[in-house]
Amino acid sequence: MSEFFRRMAKRIACAIGSPYAFVAALGGVTLWALLGPVFGFSDTWQLVINTTTTIITFLVVFMIQNTQNRDSKALHLKLDELIRSITAARNGLIDSEDLSDKELDRLEGEFAKFRTDPHRTPSQVRADMRDR
Repeated sequence: MSEFFRRMAKRIACAIGSPYAFVAALGGVTLWALLGPVFGFSDTWQLVINTTTTIITFLVVFMIQNTQNRDSKALHLKLDELIRSITAARNGLIDSEDLSDKELDRLEGEFAKFRTDPHRTPSQVRADMRDR
């Protein structure tokens, strides 16, 4: 079931992100608008577009979220592998997405200092952070 959902979610996310899907959606909305006078712009006519778009949006959110979660996980694994393979890198940054907000803010402050002075070593930056 999980593998089937993964494959289906990926295919649907790719299809929904295509120009053809946009043209199809635009065509559907245009057809609906053109049928307005035929149905006298009735409540039922409005309900059709509201219900259709709500159902499609509801289902698509799950497909896109699944695809985003997988992409994010794969990206994190690739970054973790790079961190692990570089001897000068801090292995403590592996799985940094699981750190608390406070710890992430602290690390962000460290990296901000690297951006302003790229020649500083990590130990110098950490020492400066402790001195505050």
